[in-house]
Amino acid sequence: MTSQIIFYCIIGILLLNYIVDLILDYLNAKHFNDPIPELLEDVYNKEEYLKSQAYKKTNDRFGNYTATFSLILTLAFFFFDGFAIIDQWARSITDHPIGIALLFFGVIMLGSDILSTPFSYYKNFVIEEKFGFNKMKPATFFIDKLKGWLMSIVIGGGLLSLIIWIYEGTQDYFWLYAWGVITLFSVFMNMFYARLIVPLFNKQAPLEDGELRSKIEEYADRVGFTLNNIFTIDGSKRSTKANAYFSGFGREKRITLYDTLINDLDDTEIVSVLAHEVGHYKRKHIITNLVLSIVVTGVTLWLFSLFVGQPIVAEALGVSIPSFHIGLIAFGILYTPISAVTGFLMSALSRKHEYEADNYAASTYKAEPLISSLKKLSKNSLSNLTPHPLYVKLHYSHPTLLQRVKNLKTQ
Repeated sequence: MTSQIIFYCIIGILLLNYIVDLILDYLNAKHFNDPIPELLEDVYNKEEYLKSQAYKKTNDRFGNYTATFSLILTLAFFFFDGFAIIDQWARSITDHPIGIALLFFGVIMLGSDILSTPFSYYKNFVIEEKFGFNKMKPATFFIDKLKGWLMSIVIGGGLLSLIIWIYEGTQDYFWLYAWGVITLFSVFMNMFYARLIVPLFNKQAPLEDGELRSKIEEYADRVGFTLNNIFTIDGSKRSTKANAYFSGFGREKRITLYDTLINDLDDTEIVSVLAHEVGHYKRKHIITNLVLSIVVTGVTLWLFSLFVGQPIVAEALGVSIPSFHIGLIAFGILYTPISAVTGFLMSALSRKHEYEADNYAASTYKAEPLISSLKKLSKNSLSNLTPHPLYVKLHYSHPTLLQRVKNLKTQ
């Protein structure tokens, strides 16, 4: 295989990925005007449904514009030797492989983020604002950007430096050591993300004593779930959309409720949502997902170890000197078809887990409040009630609202 074949394989994958997404978006958009299913007729009134349709269409058009812009920019970077230019610039500053890689990825990520900022700003302050979701101030938007950059430099840069150092020192077996490092990092972040990272962006506070906390604790005691950490988070600082999530394990496990969730749902509905999250823990979904993620990471690193450092790969990107960072760029794109398959399987498993968590909530608490809470949350986020089945299989990590309601009705 010549470097030119690799180059055109990369271009072909980029174009194919774009075309497939465009077709899926088109198929999904064809269902935007479908009538509301009978089981969901109480979610929207006529005016609200028209608003949800407008929201879907606006986001669909905007998504196509941003994807096209991204594709054109990426193709230009490949055809005009953008990676080679940045690699040469980085090598003019330092000859250390870690320093070259940090400068290389730093420029690419910073440039990409700057170019995408107008799109994300428009998304938040025009589209989300128009439909009543945005609560973020411009200052918060840009402060979040700066915090994100700092995190990328400290955490991302630190992890990348360590992996390159391992690669330079071990070569053929670097993937094993890198796998160990990434596994430890993943476990650590799963345990302490809510304690260390979330406070950088949001205020968290223990749920105050009162009727809601009492109901939650009563349910947790009844199902034998030790729960000392129940937190609320100021999600309304950025959006009206509501959420709740479970994080950590062992002594670090906690459930976090958005303040918007508490405002949108009554106490019984909130407990039902919490029962769903407890179901994920009881059914060991968090551990299962973590283990599977670690296995996939190991396989990916092994494949990457066979690929990185090959002169033909560097030549495909117009670079004369093989390196870890150039190999990572090419591999990241060539791995896309495999990633699509693993992503499809992981999404299918995720949807299965959601059914199991729903069933757990229905069997240990009640089905009806969970159904009503799902309907309220869908209404308040103007969710699509009639997505195309293929779009769901390829893009949804959760079953559709209709699928979840049908399932809960049988419990």
